[in-house]
Amino acid sequence: MKLEQFAMERMQSTYENQVAFNLSESGVHPLRLGELVDDSASRESLLAETLRYTQSNGTAPLRLLIASQYPDATPDSVQVTNGGAEANYISTWNLVERGDEIVMMVPAYRQTWGLARAFGANVKEWPLLEAAGPAWRIDIESLDRLVTDRTKLIIICNPNNPTGARVDAPDLDAIAAIANRRGAWILSDEIYRGAERDGRETPTMWGRSDRVIVTSGLSKAYALPGLRIGWVVAPPALIAALWSYHDYTTISPGALSDALARRALEPARRAQILARTRRILNANYPVIAEWLAAHGALFSHAPPDAGAIVYARYHHPINSTELVTRLREQKSVLIVPGDHFGMDGYLRIGFGDEMSYLQNGLNRLHDLLLDIGAAR
Repeated sequence: MKLEQFAMERMQSTYENQVAFNLSESGVHPLRLGELVDDSASRESLLAETLRYTQSNGTAPLRLLIASQYPDATPDSVQVTNGGAEANYISTWNLVERGDEIVMMVPAYRQTWGLARAFGANVKEWPLLEAAGPAWRIDIESLDRLVTDRTKLIIICNPNNPTGARVDAPDLDAIAAIANRRGAWILSDEIYRGAERDGRETPTMWGRSDRVIVTSGLSKAYALPGLRIGWVVAPPALIAALWSYHDYTTISPGALSDALARRALEPARRAQILARTRRILNANYPVIAEWLAAHGALFSHAPPDAGAIVYARYHHPINSTELVTRLREQKSVLIVPGDHFGMDGYLRIGFGDEMSYLQNGLNRLHDLLLDIGAAR
């Protein structure tokens, strides 16, 4: 198996800690450890943790907390992983074989796109549509035409990265009906679920078909990327198989990460964390929306339903990768080019950091736009 370079992750990994302003992230400003462990009993409990190999599929209490977020799921429906990336990896690795047909929502985070191609699958792209409003929407009739009896897997990202668009329950039911007619699995990446600006949590795909896999984790809505805790929710028989794949990759989550994840997902604490995320999103989105509007016809974008990202179309002939490279080299700001989603002419800009940090990064982007003659 030969993997294509994951262009976005390689760019971020190389430069995100070198620039003055990193606006390439899609989550909100991370929590500090002291905000999660904020009382003496919790600190003492954490200090008493033995740094052993923990339960390799995730401790039973953690799997129970995760299962409680999905209707009728049980701990046996859950595999804990090292981040959502491992959750996507082992799920794709298990299901996809050479010659399989995969239908994938695009634009989307390109991990599963690259993995499916590396495993020898034929990936058919199902594009989101830019509708009037503006807004991004799905086209169910288009999906119905793309999915055939040969389709092994339909991959969606809901809420979507990079657009921030949300797929609601009736459309999820329609996707499930198409998959059921063709005998296809559905992989639903739901890592931005809980990061909705309006506080209306995105419905899960879980429970809409017997062949649904949901992946998620703590890195985006929960502002805990450093814990590297993700999960797969799937039928117990598939979870048992995925555990073996997990044995071949990372073996187990870290003991401290498992313990801290249990704390984060306690119902009251979970509600507090998600409320913090929404406060940041609702404070910062107007800043970037006003900045984009101030540039007149240069930019157009659909307001995101969820996530700390704006996917903006720009109306200037410069290539998106060239623009982003010049921004990094000349202004020490990092954002994501549309090329990384197969869509030149777009930029993904993160707005989840502290407001002054966001404003300073946008000011430098404005300076570059002046330099290239795209702004006045």
